[in-house]
Amino acid sequence: MQSCTRAWGLIGRAAKLQGTALGCSSRAAWRHIQGASSRMSAAAPLRSSHSSQRQIEQLFPRHDDFSERHIGPGDKEKREMLHTLGMENIDELIDQTVPASIRLSRLLKMDDQVCENEILETLHNIASKNKIWRSYIGMGYYNCSVPQAILRNLLENAGWVTQYTPYQPEVSQGRLESLMNYQTMVCDLTGMDVANASLLDEGTAAAEAMQLCHRHNKRRKFYVDSRCHPQTIAVVQTRANYIGVTTELMLPQDMDFSGKDISGVLFQYPDTDGNIEDFAQLVDRAHQNGTLACCATDLLALCILRPPGEFGVDITLGSSQRFGVPLCYGGPHAAFFAVKENLVRMMPGRMVGVTRDAAGKEVYRLALQTREQHIRRDKATSNICTAQALLANMAAMFCVYHGPNGLKHIARRVHNATLILAEGLNRAGHRLHSELFFDTLKIHCGCPVKEVLDRASQRKINLRVYRDGSLGVSLDETVKEKDLDDLLWAFGCESSAELVAEGMGEENKGILATAFKRTSKFLMHPVFNSYHSETNIVRYMKRLENKDISLVHSMIPLGSCTMKLNSSSELTPITWPEFAHIHPFVPLDQAQGYQQLFKELEKDLCEITGYDKISFQPNSGAQGEYAGLAAIKAYLNAKGEHHRTVCLIPKSAHGTNPASAQMAGMKIQPVEVDKDGSIDLSHLKAMASSLFLISFQQVKLDLKVSSLLFL
Repeated sequence: MQSCTRAWGLIGRAAKLQGTALGCSSRAAWRHIQGASSRMSAAAPLRSSHSSQRQIEQLFPRHDDFSERHIGPGDKEKREMLHTLGMENIDELIDQTVPASIRLSRLLKMDDQVCENEILETLHNIASKNKIWRSYIGMGYYNCSVPQAILRNLLENAGWVTQYTPYQPEVSQGRLESLMNYQTMVCDLTGMDVANASLLDEGTAAAEAMQLCHRHNKRRKFYVDSRCHPQTIAVVQTRANYIGVTTELMLPQDMDFSGKDISGVLFQYPDTDGNIEDFAQLVDRAHQNGTLACCATDLLALCILRPPGEFGVDITLGSSQRFGVPLCYGGPHAAFFAVKENLVRMMPGRMVGVTRDAAGKEVYRLALQTREQHIRRDKATSNICTAQALLANMAAMFCVYHGPNGLKHIARRVHNATLILAEGLNRAGHRLHSELFFDTLKIHCGCPVKEVLDRASQRKINLRVYRDGSLGVSLDETVKEKDLDDLLWAFGCESSAELVAEGMGEENKGILATAFKRTSKFLMHPVFNSYHSETNIVRYMKRLENKDISLVHSMIPLGSCTMKLNSSSELTPITWPEFAHIHPFVPLDQAQGYQQLFKELEKDLCEITGYDKISFQPNSGAQGEYAGLAAIKAYLNAKGEHHRTVCLIPKSAHGTNPASAQMAGMKIQPVEVDKDGSIDLSHLKAMASSLFLISFQQVKLDLKVSSLLFL
């Protein structure tokens, strides 16, 4: 789906390609870099020489140099580094490190560079092509109010954005404490024992739950309630396919647990249509057969709704997006994942724990790392690395800022707005799919659906449209009385929200008048009850920030996919309403700015990499590995070469590589490396030859079996 593209990263990368990579002082810098890397001949002189510049470039030069300022090292620093290496210039460095046979022998066909002062104007023009409508589509994505104190002092603060993975707890105590707050928040709201420090999104969290069930009991069938979000179902089905697990889509009453082949069951609470149902009986039936129960849920709903942990659920998951993280056309958002204590060593992702240092002081550190890819490689519980720590920190601070009473106030307000809307729709002759709901209504219209959609369009309102002709409305904390009036008008209700509310009696209490009302307390720790003013929350965030090392303090000499060298001008647009307030399932004509970014970035990346097409679907580097390996496996299967399941991976490869290959259903065989870390080519050739012979024998066997079956 077009919405799953990870919006913030794309904005930054698009800006970087036009600004950083292309240079800003003139075409000279970029041409010089290209010339150094490709060893252009004298027959193709570079424009870096003073004499080759246009007269206007000499008299009217640009006054800023984005690439020089952003990357950092100036001429003096470059000379010092070259002197340390014993080299005269960058050309010599490239000569000694990059074989001539693999250098690009032509200039890249890229658009003209855009300078730092111009890039924001360019992005404003692109952003203006996105249309900001009021979207009540739901499906796990909701508009929210981002507290400005958190927006300015965390999301827009390089001290929080540029920190490295907290492998070194001595310089990571600030964000480790914040991630511990996140884990505590998830455990309290879901009623579970242990939570991790975030996953990538709700869909992949559900897929991780399916894999955990399979690891736990080695069974190969997984039930999915057909009322889960459709994108979640799709991700689970894809992941299951590659590890040999069969998924069956059905309603709980049709699920048969009498056999011994069901590994787990996944259901949504509340479900994608908004319905709230008691799943206690389903969980009991599953447990009687040794099957694990997985629940996808909504954290805001759980502020007033009985938590899944009280149903005996084994795994709880979902998205924390509506806790103060903008929509941004689908991401990035932090998923949460929580389990019973007996499953903690099988849980994917990072976990923060509490220990004591040499002086006996209580401190934070990453816990149970032996589950993870950087240690266990292909035997890891997942290929997940840092996941969405920044967004998890935002959600945690949202909870710290509002506290339990503030969250309950927001949840009740959203629920009451939905009750008012439901009452108005009933009065207008529409039929509701569910009697019990939190914030989402599925509506069987009492008038032509087209009339409702036309009226909604006049007020710039997006509704969810079901295949059966029903309409869906999901409300959020940003909804005001005027929004309810417009929704009622769109559905042909003659009363305003005020008039509807005046006629509602005590029987219209919704969840709060049922057995589903939450009675257990949550977020009782002092950290969630101490920082409710802007001054206090800003001081708390600054205190945590100052405990960490980030790029605002010093260079971080570690090479990894988690390095964050995004400039201020690249990060600025991510909070613009035209980018931040777009729901991932809006019609394409409302997201033309995003579509332009995608097309331009795809064109540039194809030119840089030499590929024909680019997928923006993966939500991380590790997910990109998995997507590529899954595509290779699907290609081989389509050719009838199902026997080709071995993946050769150097021992020096990042731990996510073997973990991703295992998730794609491949068997990993490690390739030896030389002392300098290079691949041992002789060992690689020997392994390739051996595998070719094995593959050839397998093909011969397959042909014999096919002939026998044919006869």
